[in-house]
Amino acid sequence: MRLVTVGTGTVVPDPERASSCFWLEHGDTRVIIDCGSGALQALARAGLAWGQLNHLVISHFHADHIGEIPSLIFALRHGLEVPRTAPLAVWGPQGTQRLFAAWATAFGPWVSEPGFGLAVHDLRPGAQVRLGDLQLRVAQTPHTEESLALRLEAGGSALGYTGDTGPSESVAEFLRGVDLLLAECSLPEELVEENHLSPARLARLAAGAGVRRLAVTHVYPQLRRLDVPALLRASGYDGETVMAHDGLQLQI
Repeated sequence: MRLVTVGTGTVVPDPERASSCFWLEHGDTRVIIDCGSGALQALARAGLAWGQLNHLVISHFHADHIGEIPSLIFALRHGLEVPRTAPLAVWGPQGTQRLFAAWATAFGPWVSEPGFGLAVHDLRPGAQVRLGDLQLRVAQTPHTEESLALRLEAGGSALGYTGDTGPSESVAEFLRGVDLLLAECSLPEELVEENHLSPARLARLAAGAGVRRLAVTHVYPQLRRLDVPALLRASGYDGETVMAHDGLQLQI
């Protein structure tokens, strides 16, 4: 599996970081995980074949994770030299079908009927589905009512994605043993709220899950000024830590 961290920012506008968006490919399967503001331009900067996307997976409904989705559908409808005929599958939490219906009301019916097959699926925590060459499992996180963590597996390897989450032993157990954990780490301990992770909270989650390799994303400016890998080590996580940036490529 190849992971590209397309957008590693937050809700805070950043000239060097789009909001959350991640590209995963394996075999003929191409997946985008979340699609926040700036993601389309970031996909183009990374040289990714966004027009050949098969699946879109949504972790939750905050704007910095879904705000660019209508523009993505619009680009797939009008932005390709050869009109798209391949279907696109969208997988998200309970309420994703209602979300697309609301977008269609606001923007027009092309959101749900773009001229190619578009299938929108709601997933309950615990669901397991096949995305082409990948197996997807989801689990609830303590962030918003609908928020999901993701686990994607292929060829004996596994990628975990926390989405946005607060501390959770059940999320750590769900992510146990993944080869790479893509994890949010939002703010220093003195600023973080209960529905996000600090370095100390992430260290406990990653160590509890037995994760040997960690890619840190969704870091707010207040935390980027600090040495996050050192803070993780000081809090008990001794695995490899990579600070994700837009366009970073990782093999799993």
